[in-house]
Amino acid sequence: MTSATHEQTEIRVFGGPSALIDFGGLTFLTDPAFDGPGEYGRGSGRTLVKTAPASIDPAELGPIDAVLLSHDEHPDNLDHSGRALLADVPLVLTTRGGAGRLGGSAQGLAAWESVQLTRPDGGTATVTAVPAQHGPEGCEPISGEVIGFVLTAADLPTVYVSGDNASLALVEEIAGRFGPVDTAVLFAGAARVAALFDGGLLTLDSAQAAEAARILGARRVVPVHFDSWGHFTEGREALVAAFAAAGLSDRLHLG
Repeated sequence: MTSATHEQTEIRVFGGPSALIDFGGLTFLTDPAFDGPGEYGRGSGRTLVKTAPASIDPAELGPIDAVLLSHDEHPDNLDHSGRALLADVPLVLTTRGGAGRLGGSAQGLAAWESVQLTRPDGGTATVTAVPAQHGPEGCEPISGEVIGFVLTAADLPTVYVSGDNASLALVEEIAGRFGPVDTAVLFAGAARVAALFDGGLLTLDSAQAAEAARILGARRVVPVHFDSWGHFTEGREALVAAFAAAGLSDRLHLG
């Protein structure tokens, strides 16, 4: 894959789950979370601690065509500043339940549902919701409904945005429909909360992220959501080591 192809899908990562994706002239923002460090959550062992600020102020983002919101119920994926930002975005793609809670420009998608957007050059881009599992099998009643996204166009490389997903089986299903993908934006970090699922994984760990890259045939992996929060148990060093062990170091692109 040439660098020119990658330039067609510029991605800027700002810490936590938030990244800007330029896809065919359309600007997509993943899970907006720009609040400062502090404690967030509902207590009872589920309080989340943000340890570092985002690297950009939301006011500096510029126009956004659509937000790709994997889920709205957790403050590390949608915080106070993120919610405020949604009011100025013409389209927010999220879960069906999330769209009902958010209202406004939010549109809910079930897994495998798609929307088509018009690009500035007159072409089109398709956003397809894909399944995600925010914990072990059967976690949804506790961790909630989550989706990922796949961006496709006839003349552009495919981009996969995982959302908070801990299931490689779902990655295999997505790869079967869309693979190989050019770029995988993987929510990693081996997130764990002691009070949930006996401390089991809520997102991919570093070794699983490398395996997801292999399954997807991804030529480029941009990891997000592995820093800036206390419940992430693996960071940059673990990702580098895991991709090296898998022989995939050339695919890993850290901001």
